[in-house]
Amino acid sequence: MDFFNVMSVDEVKDILVKNFKNIKIETEKVSILDSYEKVLSKDIISQINVPEFNRSTVDGYAIKSKDSHGCSDFMPSFLDVLGEVRMGEAVNIDINNGQCIYVPTGGMIPKSSDCVIMIEHVEKLDENTIAIHKPISTGENVVYKGDDIKENEKVLSKGTKITSQDIGVLAALGVNEVEIYKPIKFTIISSGDEIIDLDEKLEFGKIRDINGYALYSLIKNLGGSIVKRTIVKDKYDLLRDEVLNGINSSDIVLISGGSSVGTKDYTYDVINSFDGQGVLVHGISLKPGKPTIIGECQNKPVIGLPGHPVSAIIVFKIFIEYLVNEILDININKYTVSAIIDKNLHSSPGKRTYQMVSLEEVDNKYYARPMFGKSSMITLLSKSCGYVIIDENCEGLYKEQEVKVHLL
Repeated sequence: MDFFNVMSVDEVKDILVKNFKNIKIETEKVSILDSYEKVLSKDIISQINVPEFNRSTVDGYAIKSKDSHGCSDFMPSFLDVLGEVRMGEAVNIDINNGQCIYVPTGGMIPKSSDCVIMIEHVEKLDENTIAIHKPISTGENVVYKGDDIKENEKVLSKGTKITSQDIGVLAALGVNEVEIYKPIKFTIISSGDEIIDLDEKLEFGKIRDINGYALYSLIKNLGGSIVKRTIVKDKYDLLRDEVLNGINSSDIVLISGGSSVGTKDYTYDVINSFDGQGVLVHGISLKPGKPTIIGECQNKPVIGLPGHPVSAIIVFKIFIEYLVNEILDININKYTVSAIIDKNLHSSPGKRTYQMVSLEEVDNKYYARPMFGKSSMITLLSKSCGYVIIDENCEGLYKEQEVKVHLL
């Protein structure tokens, strides 16, 4: 194999989309009360207008706007009151010139009126007469039928991750069930003779399974589910058996460690042992994260992540999140902050560099302070707020340069 025939980040993303975007993910119908942060698998098309009738946005009187033209505090217009609208009741009264009807906030207004004057600008002379002191225009203080949502309008798109606001919209439409994608299923395999779980005794030379737990939480944050998290020793047969179990039970298999070129790094050979295209990517022009492997086994993505925690998590954020969003058609906005870099930063020639930074606010400005350390240092992540990207064709960043910080 030619490990150093590395690919660019964009090339790898194209390979992921080309090979795995159309993976079949199961769907199910759930109550909107259970749909929070789930992903819609179908567009939501409104069957009604919202609102379904012309309604007032204030407490006041529905009038014809021309009856208010020219009026003032010194020259009010006098109108006859025909009655009042009760909340939740239809209005069957038409008003003529010189007439009005009282309407509470949210109440239906007569089709024959074209505006509502606020009660603050009205003087009630008796039970049947008011004086208005302010001219208003057509449409003022009125929401018309379909102003918010029109019948047959697409309200929420497939791929929308449902928010509490979206649930309110669904309720307004009378939708009580939605079709969503079931969580994408992952298997996490941590490989290495030195890796132990949290309940095992830490002996000299052993390392606790950091990546398995970090990846577990990242998957949960994506809305995925974990079928299995396991640790395997550096033996080809053991690793292959776990990968086979993952392929049979999961949508995506992640292998932490074993992606480099050491004598006990079996990920490459295991991926190539299954039916399918085998290894598609081995090596990315990326820092950290160069020794990443991406393969296709029996139509499933099997991805070998670097063993160092920072590298593994960065690769997950760049590629696994991207793949999940593509599979589910999620149009997600990444949260970024503009900041000023507080020192010169050199990049690695030919590699896209993801530099961890912390953020500090000084005089209403954000300053990005680079966090240095080897990619095996998990505290590098815990002390960082995000990262800045230095393009492979850029020599670095200069002190006081404005940068975009991608929040973790």
